[in-house]
Amino acid sequence: MHFYEVLDDMFNEFEEYKDIKKGKGVRGTLITTISPKSIKLAAVVEAIHLASLLHDDVIDEATLRRGVLSINAKYGDFTAVMLGDIIYSRAFYELTSFNEKVAKIISNAVYLLSQGELEDVKLSKEMNLDKEKYLQMIYKKTASLIEASCKAAALEEGYDEDDFGLYGKNIGIAFQIIDDLLDITQDEKTLGKPSMLDFKEGKMTLPYIYLYEALDEADREKLKSLYKKDLSETEKEWIKNKMNELGIISKCYNEAKELVEEAKKAITEYNIPKLEIIAEKIVDRKF
Repeated sequence: MHFYEVLDDMFNEFEEYKDIKKGKGVRGTLITTISPKSIKLAAVVEAIHLASLLHDDVIDEATLRRGVLSINAKYGDFTAVMLGDIIYSRAFYELTSFNEKVAKIISNAVYLLSQGELEDVKLSKEMNLDKEKYLQMIYKKTASLIEASCKAAALEEGYDEDDFGLYGKNIGIAFQIIDDLLDITQDEKTLGKPSMLDFKEGKMTLPYIYLYEALDEADREKLKSLYKKDLSETEKEWIKNKMNELGIISKCYNEAKELVEEAKKAITEYNIPKLEIIAEKIVDRKF
């Protein structure tokens, strides 16, 4: 049985749940690749991730998720928040059936994830230019649950949790850096949401931080004037052209690639080729 089938069994009684378009299931796939028997754990983690996205869309006032109407756009914020709470609650209930260490690793990641969400909101209030604050936020919001997934699966198989934790942390951060790049380089049809939405929402992701650092004073002022604005196609092209001209896209991509290489090195001795393939796909993707 696939972990998505287990997930559906948990929540198919809710009509609103059926309108959620599933993602790639990165966390669940990592868990079942490391520990093939851990299908239920994969479903629990995917449920947690799904609940966080429902809440995230309400916070961001997002109308699209993976190319279809978000639950908050279709049913309203109240329904989206409550459905997220229901999914979180059931996930934590199911988590009690695992050993204490596994349960603590996953639940602590949810605590970090929630902190990351709050930090993301705070950082979006003004133009954040602090790379370390950004990296700390994406570690908590994105990488912590991926790290925890790999550690928990490793424990289930009797592997060294720290080796797999480093693998998960690195590919989690790399995943978010690539996501931030794709928000700039890809179009709405590919992304399933408007391009350059991050900048409009006030999110100074790594490419924008590096861009600001590389611009001259006049262009910095122009970038500031575009912050949190509905960008025209001409303005979007100006940002893209500046990023390409100053090598920002390749700089961010190379940073993500280095993280992935370090992740692969951490688990070399376990000889799980699929994990190397997953790591490579993190950086070589279009959405």
